[in-house]
Amino acid sequence: MSETILDNKHKTSNTSSTSKPKLGFLGVGWIGRNRMEVIAKHNAGDILYVADTTPQNAEEALKSAPEARQVNSLEAIISEPEVDGVVIATPSAFHAEQSELALEAGKSVFCQKPLGRNAEETRRVVEAARRNNKLLGVDLSYRFTEAMQQVYQVVQSGELGQVYAIELVFHNAYGPDKAWFYEPKLSGGGCVIDLGVHLVDLALWAMNFPQVKEVHSQLFAKGKPIDMGEGKVEDYATASIELKGNTHIQLSCSWNLPAGQEAIIGATFYGTNGGVALKNINGSFYDFVAERYYGTKTERLTSPPDEWSGRAGVAWAERLAKGEGFSEEAEEFVKVAEVLDKIYGR
Repeated sequence: MSETILDNKHKTSNTSSTSKPKLGFLGVGWIGRNRMEVIAKHNAGDILYVADTTPQNAEEALKSAPEARQVNSLEAIISEPEVDGVVIATPSAFHAEQSELALEAGKSVFCQKPLGRNAEETRRVVEAARRNNKLLGVDLSYRFTEAMQQVYQVVQSGELGQVYAIELVFHNAYGPDKAWFYEPKLSGGGCVIDLGVHLVDLALWAMNFPQVKEVHSQLFAKGKPIDMGEGKVEDYATASIELKGNTHIQLSCSWNLPAGQEAIIGATFYGTNGGVALKNINGSFYDFVAERYYGTKTERLTSPPDEWSGRAGVAWAERLAKGEGFSEEAEEFVKVAEVLDKIYGR
């Protein structure tokens, strides 16, 4: 079982140790900049270098990290001996190659999802981390919400009995605003690899990554069935995933669905002794509750507010500060990627 449950230290960290890792940030659009700002806010790392192909992104980031230096490339960051780790938030097509380069240069890596566009790329990065004994993190951020932490603890406790059904939903009423998301060679896929990756990870993680026995899926683009060989990406997908131990997962995710609200996000676990769920509220991308179900009764376990955005990066930086190297839990990234490959029929 992976070590991800957070104690209060991870939630409210204010590390003051002189062993704080020295970090470079590659890609500081809004996600990369947010991760940088949260790490800085929690005093979890020293921000030394910032690089972005869009000059105004770098200039904006430097306002939050005036002590950092702007450089022009990943190579400029990883050539610096004092750098301990690199935080990568670039388009998906570059994740695997950039992560490998950093790892081979002896730097730990925290990368946006997906780590690779397919299982082969993902496996290659994990092997590079193992070979160089470097800590590899991926921004699977929903694990770090207080709501999912509660859900995880309930599932792990065994009090649900036999968990026989898991329902996963992520409908985003908007679509991505960058053209590369719609090019399968650049993105690796559509809403499944963009949104579904989080849900598949949550389900497998909570269930201790059991063997996946079978996967069936249907992909749609603008209401019409597609397959990945057509050079299109899906904007709606459903998948049925059978796990060893007779647990059935039903996944649905989408971009631009007329959902009546901005987002519908949920991971619900049904067992012989009740259920537990992570759910967004009021269509929010950021506000989540955890609920425990007993027949027709609902018990609220957690409620907003919860400043979870960027928490995964803080946890990675704190582990780096402790001198952690490669962890076998990185194999989980490969297992999730293998499920996505099956959903895509590749």
